[in-house]
Amino acid sequence: MNKLSSVFDDFIGLFYPRLCVTCGERLISQEKYVCMRCWYDLPVNNFHFEKENVVAQLFWGRVKIENATAFFHYRKGSKYQDLIHFIKYKGLKELGYETGLRFGNALAESPAYTNVDVVVPVPLHPRKQKKRGYNQSEWIANGMAAAMQKPVSVDNLYRKIFTSTQTRKNRYERWQNVDSIFGLHQPAEFAGKHILLTDDVVTTGSTLEASAFQLLKAEDAKVSVATLAFADS
Repeated sequence: MNKLSSVFDDFIGLFYPRLCVTCGERLISQEKYVCMRCWYDLPVNNFHFEKENVVAQLFWGRVKIENATAFFHYRKGSKYQDLIHFIKYKGLKELGYETGLRFGNALAESPAYTNVDVVVPVPLHPRKQKKRGYNQSEWIANGMAAAMQKPVSVDNLYRKIFTSTQTRKNRYERWQNVDSIFGLHQPAEFAGKHILLTDDVVTTGSTLEASAFQLLKAEDAKVSVATLAFADS
């Protein structure tokens, strides 16, 4: 049956070829969304082995973060920006899970992240999530948590206020846009926990800062940050 299904998929592929979302080349039968060459060429930065990396420095003097990292970096217009775009806007939530799984496997090799207790994605406002149909950060977090064998919490940290897009805002405008918009339903749930806060992209860190500020209201909680991508200026 599997062989028949594979033959059928190959036949359909003659007329509707599946293409890699990053390079546009045709995918072979065992590939999904991203070709093996693009996975291999992914500009992984290994920040999870470097305590004072550029992502961690974003939060210095702003909010107490134990560790901060991003899986890979990209510049505007690069093909790996398309990878994020497809996860975030084109409905490829499963690609978010797959990329999160790869990131989680990398984090599992770093002593700085082995004592994480729970993975928490940055929440969307219900209005935005209803419009998009899913929270891409939640799918990324699910993949990371599966690889790290950690639980995921998606209901405790919540977004109180609907905000406009961050894309064209400067650092100060981004902070104004997210200040005091997050809350915790049950701070006691995170008491004494080391929380891994996850998102798709970090640019200025304002959204993550505001989220971490709320998480740290839980007694004796610690927060680390891990995003799929770091946007180079």
